[in-house]
Amino acid sequence: MAGMLSIKTNPRRAVVHFGIMIEEGQKQRIIHHILAWYRTNARRLPWRETSDPYSIWISEIMLQQTRVETVVPYYQRWLKEFPCLEDLAQADEDRVLKAWEGLGYDSRARNLLNAARILVDQHNSEFPRDLKTLQSMPGIGRYTAGAVASIAVNIPAPILDGNLRRVLTRLFNISSPLKTTETENTLWKIAEELLPESEPGDFNQALMELGALVCLPTNPNCSSCPLAQECRAYQLGIQESRPVRKAKDPVPHYQVVAAVIEKDRRVLLAKRPPDGLLGGLWEFPGGKQEGTETFPETLRREIREDLDLEIEVGESLGTYHHAYTHYRVTLQAFRCKGLSDQLQLNYHTDLSWVE
Repeated sequence: MAGMLSIKTNPRRAVVHFGIMIEEGQKQRIIHHILAWYRTNARRLPWRETSDPYSIWISEIMLQQTRVETVVPYYQRWLKEFPCLEDLAQADEDRVLKAWEGLGYDSRARNLLNAARILVDQHNSEFPRDLKTLQSMPGIGRYTAGAVASIAVNIPAPILDGNLRRVLTRLFNISSPLKTTETENTLWKIAEELLPESEPGDFNQALMELGALVCLPTNPNCSSCPLAQECRAYQLGIQESRPVRKAKDPVPHYQVVAAVIEKDRRVLLAKRPPDGLLGGLWEFPGGKQEGTETFPETLRREIREDLDLEIEVGESLGTYHHAYTHYRVTLQAFRCKGLSDQLQLNYHTDLSWVE
């Protein structure tokens, strides 16, 4: 696959270069079959019972890298806490992060708050109908902008998420690996070309639902798929080898230490900077082991660098394992005692002694 991607259309067929051809008749069959299937098989989900852009936006952000079953109770609690855009915009960050607690990827919650404030202050509390403007909001990329536009306001905007990537690579037997520029361009163009002018939101949701319920990553239920007769990978018997994935790099593993510093029956918590991993959250201060340091040596160095505090490292309080998207952590916690009362904020933004 090389060169620029383009689409040519005429009344009889649509051609997507790089060897992918979508005939007009096939396009209409796909639209007809998937919409008919969706009307009968779509799950009843709370965000499908509203056309409110705010509510749909919240659901789409929560559903990023999070399972539907996990999202439903969070979504319902969120809308009780922040029923509308103005309520969210007026909330403070700690309250928003508390409502988000447990969903992970906390930057999503901070982006929701920042985008809500921009929408209220600069857009009269309305979601822009222009996709480029929507994508300029914190945390709203091409997929989320397309989802909100098509589902909430019926704008024919394509979307592409993990489910659609799987469905489309099988449907058109795309053999190039995911997460390459060429494959992404091809998939976006196919999603755009297939999208009907009417019911774009239902069409987008139908393809996502097909990927969630039928076109599964392993053991896809092809016998009940409404698009089986259109699916090139299924016709060739290679559906389970699509999509093709790039070989994964080894997952880095870090050793980290944390100090539970005690004073007068209280312990010290430090607030992380707002940007970056776990931004704005409270932690026991510490950091990553370097070179041949022992854990106590790492802890004394980190606390000295971050807080200008010399500490006495005491007993171990356990070993804890954490897995993040791109790396893993083994954390060693130690009971510690500060050797002075002077603390300096060199990295964190706030400190608190808590029971």
